Amino acid sequence: MTANFTLRDEIRDYWSARAATFDEQVGHEIFSEEEREAWRDLFRRHLGPGKGRRALDLASGTGVISHLLHGLGFDVTGLDWSEPMLRQARAKAARRGADIRFVMGDAERTLEQPESYDVLVTRHLVWTLVDPKTAFREWHSLLKPGGRLLVVDGDFVSDTLVKRVIRVIEKLVPGLSGAPHAPNAMRETHERILERVYFSKGARAEAVTALLREAGFAEVAIDRDLKAIHRQQARNLPLLKGLERATQHRYAVVAVKASA
Repeated sequence: MTANFTLRDEIRDYWSARAATFDEQVGHEIFSEEEREAWRDLFRRHLGPGKGRRALDLASGTGVISHLLHGLGFDVTGLDWSEPMLRQARAKAARRGADIRFVMGDAERTLEQPESYDVLVTRHLVWTLVDPKTAFREWHSLLKPGGRLLVVDGDFVSDTLVKRVIRVIEKLVPGLSGAPHAPNAMRETHERILERVYFSKGARAEAVTALLREAGFAEVAIDRDLKAIHRQQARNLPLLKGLERATQHRYAVVAVKASA
């Protein structure tokens, strides 16, 4: 690995390698209309109606969240820095006839115009950020006065009693949790990256909200009621994986930029 190959480069390459199978995994793609509606309910609750308002889907991947926002009437831009992810996202939008703009960019330094969006949405991005303080200031600058940021994330790192019990059961009954989430080499890369990101010990909701306030957001609130989403996801997961998901520290945080 060359000296100028940064952690950000490694993260980009990791997700680029995951792009081919991204939509096969629960928690990435959505596999039921019931889960899709649960996501819509979350967005309506915190973002309000689309009505042509501009939305930026940060780290949009293959465009799953972008399509949900588009379906709610938002004028959507999806931003990702993985070209393989963007290729899939653009192809999906073309198949569905969805007028969604997908652009290459770093979620921590987007190069988008200040005060150009009504809402920003991120799903499972914050826990991977190298510099969330810079990212949150950037996101605050992109919002129009009164604009809203919705962060959907979780602590996927901290060891818990449930995780420890599941590991014991897996040793006793190999394969009970289904196929591994990623091949061994990919898991090793994931763990190596995780050791060096800001939230290497887990992205707790309270820590995220504190940094959002520090970045200038006027109102910040935590929504822990994501049961409707997780219940639908669990139906497409092996029993132990569904149990782990249901007991993880997962949350949504909504942050509002002060009105002018």
